[in-house]
Amino acid sequence: MQVERDTVEIISGVRNGVTLGSPISLSVGNRDWENWESIMGVERSEMAPEKMVTCPRPGHADLAGAMKYGHDDIRNVLERASARETAARVACGAVARRLLAELGVKIASHVVSIGTIRAPGFLEGEPRELDAIAEASESSPVRCADARASEEMVSRISAAGESGDTLGGTVEVIALGLPPGLGSYAQWDRRLDARLASAVMGIPAIKGVEIGLGFAAAALPGSKVHDEIVCDGEIRRRTNNAGGLEGGVTTGEALVVRAAMKPVATLRVPLDSVDISTMEPRKAHHERSDVCAVPACGVVAEAAVALELCSAFLEMLGGDTLLRVREALDRYRTEIRRRFRPRGCKDDE
Repeated sequence: MQVERDTVEIISGVRNGVTLGSPISLSVGNRDWENWESIMGVERSEMAPEKMVTCPRPGHADLAGAMKYGHDDIRNVLERASARETAARVACGAVARRLLAELGVKIASHVVSIGTIRAPGFLEGEPRELDAIAEASESSPVRCADARASEEMVSRISAAGESGDTLGGTVEVIALGLPPGLGSYAQWDRRLDARLASAVMGIPAIKGVEIGLGFAAAALPGSKVHDEIVCDGEIRRRTNNAGGLEGGVTTGEALVVRAAMKPVATLRVPLDSVDISTMEPRKAHHERSDVCAVPACGVVAEAAVALELCSAFLEMLGGDTLLRVREALDRYRTEIRRRFRPRGCKDDE
């Protein structure tokens, strides 16, 4: 809905534009709090029955959460399970993006589909510069880098809103400039693809994550899937169907991560439900919600990927200062170039 205008405030960990090494604390004020103070207050009070939420929404954590934790008022579930919490991840992701930029990594996201309307992904069609994708995405009201698809998506969202329905879609995150070797194949929980999938899957309403060709690879023979290795002055892949990851480790090619988001669970024309206070049939609870949250989801997914990439960099490189991290990365890249170069080539001067 884009009604929020809150901004982040850095309250610790930064001085004169440079991090201090202490935790960076980021605060995002909630200017809507005054409208909810009586309902969400800390002090114990008897809640009026009409202010309690007792009709769970299909597709949300409402019913399962009430069953698990024994809540009579489902608002205890819906407020905590809300995608509102992703604001913190986006704020932290901005810090991670800044570090990645210092290490030569560019990262961007864009909407690939909303409903049945689809735009080309990064690995499809003619090669495109990441900067061009980012610029086109940010200038689109739905963060889609394809102008024709963007216009159709806007129309489809308007139609869904008029009918009281909601829409889902897919987003894509791309990172360029990653060295080979981030992540590990040695343990299942250190594989970078597993960590990325977990981070992105943890975003509310995400129902699927894929890397590179993803699910499409399952329908193709191996000869059409695996990226052949060539050496034409440097060792590289002829294609990038793997999306920049093999065996849980980056290959040095572009990292391409996609996520599928289901439609928003809160419908203006509610679905059938049951009032858990009476067990009588009722319509599901409704309050303010978006028709389509896919454009915002791309921003959150980008932050989630950035945070995991930063962790992988620091695990591999170590270093107590940015200078030492950069020096370690330069040494590592030099080592890779020397070990995997055509015979007869001289070492870099």
